[in-house]
Amino acid sequence: MPPPTPLPVEALRRVCDPASFPFDDTSALDPSSDIIGQPRGTRAIEFGVGIRSQGYNIFVLGETGTGRVTAIRRFLQKKTAGEPVPPDWVYVYNFAVPHQPTALRFAPGGAVAFKNDLDSLLSCLREDLPRAFDTEEYHEAIEAIDARFEEQQSTVLAELQTAAREEGFALLRRPSGMDIAPVVDGAVMSPEQFQALPAETQQQLDRQRLQLGARLDEAFFRIRQLETTARQEVEALNREVARTALAHVVANLRERYEATPAVLAFLNAAFADVLDNVRLFVPDDEREETVDLLRYQVNVLVDNIAAVGIPVIFEPNPNYANLIGRIEYEMVYGAMTTHFTNIKAGSLHRANGGYLVLNARDLLRHGSAWEALKRALKEEVIQLQSPDALDGPNQVMAKSLDPEPIPLQVKIILMGSPGLFYKLYDLDEDFGELFKVKADFDSVMPRTPDADLAYAHFIAGRCHEEGLPHFDRGAVARVIEHGSRLCDHQDKLSTRFGLIAGLVREAAYWAGARGAERVTAEDVRHAIAEQVYRSNEAEERIQEHFDENLIMLTTTGRVVGQVNGLAVIDLGDHSFGQPSRITAQTYMGEEGVINIDREVEMTGPLHNKGLLTLVGYLGGTYAQNQPLSLSASLSFEQNYGGVDGDSASSAELYALLSSLAGAPVDQGRAVTGSVNQRGEVQPIGGVSEKIEGFFRLCRKRGLTGDQGVLIPVGNVKHLMVDEEVVEAVRAGTFHVWAVSTIDEGVELLMDIPAGRRDRQRQYPDGSLHRRVQGRLRELAEELKQFGED
Repeated sequence: MPPPTPLPVEALRRVCDPASFPFDDTSALDPSSDIIGQPRGTRAIEFGVGIRSQGYNIFVLGETGTGRVTAIRRFLQKKTAGEPVPPDWVYVYNFAVPHQPTALRFAPGGAVAFKNDLDSLLSCLREDLPRAFDTEEYHEAIEAIDARFEEQQSTVLAELQTAAREEGFALLRRPSGMDIAPVVDGAVMSPEQFQALPAETQQQLDRQRLQLGARLDEAFFRIRQLETTARQEVEALNREVARTALAHVVANLRERYEATPAVLAFLNAAFADVLDNVRLFVPDDEREETVDLLRYQVNVLVDNIAAVGIPVIFEPNPNYANLIGRIEYEMVYGAMTTHFTNIKAGSLHRANGGYLVLNARDLLRHGSAWEALKRALKEEVIQLQSPDALDGPNQVMAKSLDPEPIPLQVKIILMGSPGLFYKLYDLDEDFGELFKVKADFDSVMPRTPDADLAYAHFIAGRCHEEGLPHFDRGAVARVIEHGSRLCDHQDKLSTRFGLIAGLVREAAYWAGARGAERVTAEDVRHAIAEQVYRSNEAEERIQEHFDENLIMLTTTGRVVGQVNGLAVIDLGDHSFGQPSRITAQTYMGEEGVINIDREVEMTGPLHNKGLLTLVGYLGGTYAQNQPLSLSASLSFEQNYGGVDGDSASSAELYALLSSLAGAPVDQGRAVTGSVNQRGEVQPIGGVSEKIEGFFRLCRKRGLTGDQGVLIPVGNVKHLMVDEEVVEAVRAGTFHVWAVSTIDEGVELLMDIPAGRRDRQRQYPDGSLHRRVQGRLRELAEELKQFGED
């Protein structure tokens, strides 16, 4: 069979015809907010959003730049705009258990209204209540109570004084309290006078003194009772004054919230607490203790007064505090303390009743946040804990809180890579139960007329939303072609719309720089060229090495055992093809094929697999009726950075066959493609970049008209080479051949028939395989003869 002919120009790049569009420019198109090219992912999201059962949270798989975040935001906003707004939440003081603040639920907007109502109560407590105790009537009532107590106390003491006088004793006031002493001649008896009395008289006086002392204790008890009664009268008066002063405000609050039992219970507890501590509201310059009004305040945790539809929250930094909430602390007199107004909401609180979108990788960086989120989803409550409850031994020695949990109803949407999804599924036993919906966002979509039009609508959306000049049909077509280039496939388009949007913006910039009102295809080409220029310094340095012959590679002539292979260098933001010389040496021995790069551990497992596959091909092709006895070495010349992948295995095989057959290889033709044990050439990646890399080197040295690249047939549909290569092929100065077997490649590279094996397992004279087989037999015989000698 004749060798393959070069591919036609039409096969090298799928061109988008601008005439196929039903518009002149994108100003005629409506911007699209739909998710483009993701039917599987969209269907999964619709299911996950629609089902309300527990555990049906969503994990969105996809590469960065596929537009997941923007698409999900628009999708959810569109789906949730008409849904009822979720409730507000506040924390208030728990008068029964102060370290456990109470959570109260309100209709949207009700939290702020309740706070305002409590602020009016606080105003009364600060201003109206103290004024109620500063009236003439109140002072007169207090004076009356005091006067009554003084009168009653005086009566009790007067009765005791009379009884003592009748017994010959006097009632004395000493620094230590009241005392009773005997009297003689109208004066208190001194200790000397008492000692001078007869013993019987002293005993009599002691008995009388004890009896009077008992009556004195009884009098003191009666006075304390009178004091208690007076204090109770003052407290009752104060409570009545306070009740009267606050009656209007409290009545209004009770009436307003009578349909909400939990709120009403808090109001009743707060009012009772005010009455229990009413003495602290009475003006008193001498009292150091002040009333704590903080307990009557409201901590608004979630306020949905301005919300439209259910919330869609994107949390960019999902640590524990940002996700679950936090309790802030204050330093007071050298000690850490806090209170319920220091409770701050997390994104779970704000998303409650709606959707919370998180980046899985960012979330997993915070182990406590991930564990807390799983616990919240399983228990369906938000349990906010202090740091000491999370950190174990590293406790915060501080006054802490244990807020009442808030019921949780939220749909979590995690975004991450496929690898992360499957790793979580395997290693975390809770993950599969909590995230039952997998929304797979592919990085490519089929390139169809509808897909091309969807690209046009996407471009229109960017222009409308960002105020960019609109794209004409030619510019849209050029962006679509770049979309195929990004995914290395003529029949597919990239869904990495972050990159497409970047190209749209940059093309619009260059159109504006030249004062144009519309973006053209030339502006898109210029934007792509500028992107490459900003990133290809490394590529130019390598090209300089070729120019200076620091990297040795021949693009003309013929050499035995030497093939130009092709590799792709990926720098993240830019990838390019780099030719590499592959050489082979064959000689007598039984060591088999040795890869020098492998021996020095510069190759990866995929490359090693390709080498072993190559050995399998040699055995199957040439060792059916004779031993495979040889030693051979292969090397990627001037390789200092390591090799992996099997895309050079066909080039290595060509080098070996050339060395064994003594057939020179055309150095103007480079090779890429892997090979299997049957000699079939298999598709590889980066085919367009590889072709362009060799083309640029040949162009720099001068195109001969016979140079080109051999690629696998299976890669033809992946060709989206740049227009410089297309023009060179059209001019006949460069070529691309597609081969399906090693035999086809042999005939293109060595200009010699490969040969087919006949029934006697022999290859025809003059064929490459016959020459290789003969050389292998010679090596085996020479080795045997050498051993016998």
